[in-house]
Amino acid sequence: MGFFGHISLASMAFMGFAALCAGFVDAIAGGGGLIQLPALLIGLPQSATVQVLGTNKLSSIFGTSAAAILYRRRVKPDLAFTFAMAIPAFMGSMCGALLASHLPTHALRPLILILLIAVGIYTWRRPTLGHIELLRHTPRRRNIIAVLAGLGIGFYDGIFGPGTGTFLMVVLVALLGFAFLTASSIAKVVNVATNLGAILIFGIHGVILWHVGLLLGIANIAGGLLGARLAIRGGSAFVRQIFLLVTAVLILKVGVDTISHW
Repeated sequence: MGFFGHISLASMAFMGFAALCAGFVDAIAGGGGLIQLPALLIGLPQSATVQVLGTNKLSSIFGTSAAAILYRRRVKPDLAFTFAMAIPAFMGSMCGALLASHLPTHALRPLILILLIAVGIYTWRRPTLGHIELLRHTPRRRNIIAVLAGLGIGFYDGIFGPGTGTFLMVVLVALLGFAFLTASSIAKVVNVATNLGAILIFGIHGVILWHVGLLLGIANIAGGLLGARLAIRGGSAFVRQIFLLVTAVLILKVGVDTISHW
């Protein structure tokens, strides 16, 4: 067996391309897990699901971190608010990762499907949503919402994952009033925290394929940088369009998965 063990070079190339595409989409509007996680499930058929989840998190954190750094250079969100959401998200993700191998994730799909449909309809019916920044609530209430949303979405990301960026974006834009571009910048930092929390738990339990995750992380970085640059250049209107597209594809994917498990 070679460096990749039972994984063929063709499988690595396939997963690498998926990681590139995932990093690109995720940096703009979230939803990269829609591409990367299924690709890893296909490319790693002999690995346990928990190993695939752990390896997916390791790969994802590279592209998400690269995008977060690039956004931070161009967009300057409130750091205190960002960390008020990121720290609970980190803790929630660790809790979710601890339960990832014990709870049937297919049981979550109907609820996720309903939430995604609601998100898509809400965003589509408000064409100016997120074009400009009109913050809602008092700073204290915004922080409370950020803490609760971070904890809940972080838990979901640790236990399952696909759509995490989408849920972060809708909380930041629809509930709190951030523009799409600023929301993307905040969401990337929070997503780094959720990935890190899950990686710590999966790593402690020895279920990460480190050599695979690190190599795919390089492709994820390239995609993340490309996506972040395009989002910054296109502005909030462009990010909104990609967000709606990703949400529609997520609805289709989760819908098909839900029906197939009935």
